[in-house]
Amino acid sequence: MAQNSVAILGGNRMADDWFRLAREGGLTVQRYGRAAEVDPATAVVVDTLPHGLEAKRQLLEELDGTVPGASVVLSSCLRWSATTIACWSRRPERVVGFATFHPLAQRDVIELARGLDTAEEAVRAAESLVRGMGKESALVKDAPGLVFPRILSLIVNEAARSLDEGIATAEEIDIALRLGTNYPQGPLRWADEIGLDEVLAVIEGLQEETGDDRYRPAPLLKKLVASGRLGEAVGRGFHEHGEPGDDAA
Repeated sequence: MAQNSVAILGGNRMADDWFRLAREGGLTVQRYGRAAEVDPATAVVVDTLPHGLEAKRQLLEELDGTVPGASVVLSSCLRWSATTIACWSRRPERVVGFATFHPLAQRDVIELARGLDTAEEAVRAAESLVRGMGKESALVKDAPGLVFPRILSLIVNEAARSLDEGIATAEEIDIALRLGTNYPQGPLRWADEIGLDEVLAVIEGLQEETGDDRYRPAPLLKKLVASGRLGEAVGRGFHEHGEPGDDAA
């Protein structure tokens, strides 16, 4: 097994980010659409699926039969905790959770979480991969969304409520938060950049895990996701962005 070999699973922008950074870091990296296609000699498999219960569960189950137990599985835990994801595998000791948001190139740190049964060797392998991509890692407590995605998602959720209640326009909310708190951009435009479906996944995961009503998703956020208005990637979200790929904001 090649010690620096990496398999990226997923057809989303986060998979694009991981693949690009791993290749720039000089790692041996391959991109796959299905778990069944992964090279059995791969040292670390990165699962970038942020949500979709059946697809996520199936991916973990397929990896059990594709790659050996010595391989580490680094899995996106925006929607579920690392412990929950690891339960879908017959080898929970090799599963490490990660959480971050697109674009990965703008993030200096990638958060990692160990499940209840995650082996120390798996955590070390995940940390080594993150370093190899030129990023810092932070090992945090296991929970849906971990830290940065969780807190930002809740800010977006409150901003969505304010918009829905007519307190201010989307542009006014973004300006208020950008200038009032020195955020790099307003929360609603930031959500459009990330993808509203990923923001919603974090909030729904927290509500399901904790049962706490403070994690109840804003109705407007749910409506936008249900209607396919996911943000910049599709040209419409809280803001209009023109056709995907256009330079229009």
